[in-house]
Amino acid sequence: MRLPTFRGGVHPPEKKELSQDSHLSVLPLPERVYVFLANHAGIPAKPVVDVGDRVKTGQLIAESGGFISANLHSPLTGEVKEIAKYFHPTLSKPDDAIVIERSGDDEWELLQPAKSYDQFEPEEIVQRIKDAGIVGLGGAMFPTSVKLSPPKEKKIDLLVINGAECEPYLTIDYRYMLERSEGLVRGVLAIMRALKVKDAIIGIEDNKPKAIERMKEATKSTSIQVKTLKTKYPQGAEKQLIYALTKRKVPSGGLPLDVGVVVDNIGTAYAIYEAVELGHPLVERGVTITGEGIRKPLNVVSRIGVMAEELIGHGGGAQETVERALFGGPMMGITVPKTDVPTVKGTSGITLLLKSEPLEEFPCIRCGKCTFVCPMNLQPFLLNLYGTNRLYDAQVENGLMDCIECGSCSFACPANIDLVKNFKLHKRVYRSLKGGAKK
Repeated sequence: MRLPTFRGGVHPPEKKELSQDSHLSVLPLPERVYVFLANHAGIPAKPVVDVGDRVKTGQLIAESGGFISANLHSPLTGEVKEIAKYFHPTLSKPDDAIVIERSGDDEWELLQPAKSYDQFEPEEIVQRIKDAGIVGLGGAMFPTSVKLSPPKEKKIDLLVINGAECEPYLTIDYRYMLERSEGLVRGVLAIMRALKVKDAIIGIEDNKPKAIERMKEATKSTSIQVKTLKTKYPQGAEKQLIYALTKRKVPSGGLPLDVGVVVDNIGTAYAIYEAVELGHPLVERGVTITGEGIRKPLNVVSRIGVMAEELIGHGGGAQETVERALFGGPMMGITVPKTDVPTVKGTSGITLLLKSEPLEEFPCIRCGKCTFVCPMNLQPFLLNLYGTNRLYDAQVENGLMDCIECGSCSFACPANIDLVKNFKLHKRVYRSLKGGAKK
């Protein structure tokens, strides 16, 4: 029987064998954390603490700055040492962070009350998720309480949990499914209650048979389905995942809620369980530390805001021949210029890659391979032609803004053109030009 999938996509080397057998280990408390005010999509949070303040683990240190924003909580018990600018891994520039120095073991300030998800009303679950500062932990960091509060005219009838983890090298979701399945399932049930839906599907690629078996066992007394997906990148992208599981097509420029679906990540579901039933705000997350450039690949649970360099140290340190450090994996990860960079809520992995011979770029030969693999049914070679000639309006008319920046086109290009890098630049230029025109 053919496994569910989508049109297009590629098969990059998976490299999951490096870390997939590494059990989750909870790291010792760091001495310092650097909590960015921009730890989510949208408006940065507003500090509610000052330098010199004593804080407890889980205490609110910055409150949501608007509708699309999120609360921040202290990952440590200690003292606020400064509020200063540090290099932000997703913004790729210095940005404001609250620096906290640990003074001892955890003294928790928990969210109250903590009780079974089915003892909360749906609206109370959404409010708890908002209070806990939970955002999408797959990387986008969109505030989850906003996602779970669709407009009244959008009727949601299905929750999809993304267990595909299609990004090469990363295995943190896989380990959560194996080792924390009970809490994960309770988190999914809490989301279902918040959305008032009866159906949920957990989609897992077929390269994770142990996770599929474990999740089927954990969900057997619930209405949650576990479906096996074909292993193909980017199977975990929202629109591709929804189509593979349901055949519903999210329209151009649309969102999952336009087809009655909400999608959440494995890590997000587990964080919701901890917030609702244990009273824990989002102060830690799972991270895969991996790549040929790390001496001992690991899957760890780490406090948010710890330096990447410190995490790499827990993996035995970097090899001397490391060429690149990525926050995330090699397809959609962000290259950072140094490793003394703090992690954020969306840091699912740190990947160290060894030096390799640079690929020579050649002129496009219009072979069409990029079009064949594009999961969004775009024509990347044409978009690149328009962008190279600064025909940005034509680019947008032909779907530039529908590009999910998955990198499939760049991976498949025989001319070694970094198409997705070009498209990111073209999007920025277009938005800048249109913003300037409005002024």
